[in-house]
Amino acid sequence: MSRIQLTRGAETIISTLERAGHEAYVVGGCVRDSLLGEEPHDWDICTSAIPSEIMECFSGKRIINTGMKHGTVTVLMNDGGYEVTTFRIDGDYSDSRHPDSVVFTSSLRKDLARRDFTMNAMAYNNHFGLIDPFGGEEALRHNVISCVGNAYDRFQEDALRIMRALRFAATCGFSIQEDTSQAIHRLAPQLKSVAAERIQSELNKLIFGKGALQVLLKYSDVMSVIIPEFAPCIGFDQNNPYHEYAIYDHIAHAVSNYTGNDLTVKLALLLHDIGKPQCYTEDERGGHFHGHGVPSRDIANVVMQRLRFDNRTREDVLTLVLYHDSVIEPTPRVVRRWLNKIGEQNFRRLLRVRMADIEAHAKWTQQSRIERCIALSSILDDIITQGQCFTMKNLNINGNDVMSLGVPEGKRVGTILNTLLGRVISGELENDHGELLDEANKLARKC
Repeated sequence: MSRIQLTRGAETIISTLERAGHEAYVVGGCVRDSLLGEEPHDWDICTSAIPSEIMECFSGKRIINTGMKHGTVTVLMNDGGYEVTTFRIDGDYSDSRHPDSVVFTSSLRKDLARRDFTMNAMAYNNHFGLIDPFGGEEALRHNVISCVGNAYDRFQEDALRIMRALRFAATCGFSIQEDTSQAIHRLAPQLKSVAAERIQSELNKLIFGKGALQVLLKYSDVMSVIIPEFAPCIGFDQNNPYHEYAIYDHIAHAVSNYTGNDLTVKLALLLHDIGKPQCYTEDERGGHFHGHGVPSRDIANVVMQRLRFDNRTREDVLTLVLYHDSVIEPTPRVVRRWLNKIGEQNFRRLLRVRMADIEAHAKWTQQSRIERCIALSSILDDIITQGQCFTMKNLNINGNDVMSLGVPEGKRVGTILNTLLGRVISGELENDHGELLDEANKLARKC
């Protein structure tokens, strides 16, 4: 029998409900994750007790009314909050998200039957062990995602389940059972009615999954529903020796190549070539996409606004998309200029984007560009370690120093400081206070 190590809070809640004559189990994702050997993020509990009985059982505890009409209250224990929900049967989903009504039931099996995937339709307690009426444990053993019951019904109830299926396939590295997969392809257009914030949340998790490449490639039709701007990229042959993949496939490989945890980098890779079809030209040497960073940036801006990304993330992603294909010479002077232009954090991100992008090109084209990225990274580290100047705040002269030379407060002060900074970045001047003051004096006399 599969045994799950419950948290102290979950065990206490279950035993308290059982002593009062009710059934209670941990359910859903925490059971799935435990069987996969992973640490659950949340421990949800289902019970035969109705909400008023749950609240009576925990009258000495702090209780949050999370969703009484759907049978859910949150019980705050010493080790955190636990959602406790009455066994229920869902009514119709007229808004393709929430059930129009719920009916409480005394049957655990009926409660599990309303859930999305078999691997999420398992329950557990220490007395009865694993309750698995729909074969969730077997699905986990075979690394398969399948719907509970009829896949078309499950996805029509809540279209976001399509994205959840893809997300689980990506994060778990699972395949999707054929009937479930067919329903996904057929019903993908229903995602248009799902709130952008919900789509964004699932997308963000999907692209970090170890199986993201396979999901992105197999379900490009779904991706082009949530990001219609991908449609022209799918199957678009790049027609040059530097690329072995069509545009969309190249994007998928680039996303997969980055194995870090920076969402900004992942999103930049997802969108970095999305504008290529707009600027395709062809000559005797093959296909070209000159200046594709600009349309890609503009399209990425529309996509990210539509998916309700926060402004800071959007602006950083747009910077990376715009400059991902820029030629950057591996010299300290050039690197300092880029650091002044986009900052250290985004320059480091840009190198990660470039590396993942390069590794999605034809193999024979990679080595010299990889070496250039490594050289740029090394120069960057030296600049930071040595405290070299590339921003105004690091310049060893300030506005008061310039005004002490008789320059009145105003634009002329800023002009002089910017001129000095540019010369320090280029290596014409040392970042030395005395040398900078002398040069500022010369500039002041010229103004």
